[in-house]
Amino acid sequence: MTEKKNFDRRAFLTRASIGGAAAAAGATLAAPAIAQENPSISWRMTSSFPKSTDTLYGTGEYFAKLVEEATDGKFKIQSFSAGEIVGGLQAADAVQEGTVEMAHTVGYYYWGKDPAWAVGSAIPFSLNYRGMNAWNYAGGGIDLYNEFLSQHGLLRFRAAIPACRWAAGSARKSTRWTTSKV
Repeated sequence: MTEKKNFDRRAFLTRASIGGAAAAAGATLAAPAIAQENPSISWRMTSSFPKSTDTLYGTGEYFAKLVEEATDGKFKIQSFSAGEIVGGLQAADAVQEGTVEMAHTVGYYYWGKDPAWAVGSAIPFSLNYRGMNAWNYAGGGIDLYNEFLSQHGLLRFRAAIPACRWAAGSARKSTRWTTSKV
């Protein structure tokens, strides 16, 4: 006959609590002693748009404001309009050359360098607003365009896009803004 062993609850709880305390002590030793604060970052952003174009230049300023708020003021982006640092059509060139850290521009301004620049923006007779969003977010468009831009040392972030309605002969005014994901 086999001998049946009794389960000793007190010994089990003692061993479990010693093991738990050892695990907690190990986790405490692995944690950093002092919490480090994030460094403050300040970037300059040149725009291809003049300040007089509220809906275009304004989206760049609004993006900079959102980034500053999201980082509790640790990441500040100073926005410059076309012509303050470089001309409007040299915004991407300024980033490539290291004159500024970022640019607020449109890819089709650079189609003379390579027609592929225009693919990341609205091309006449191509996709509409919804189609562009579908291609960018569900069809891999952002990754494909960034693969192209990486050859030029650039990376694209879609920030905000005003949804405009164009209708010949229509007096109906658009009152809706749509923003894409940041």
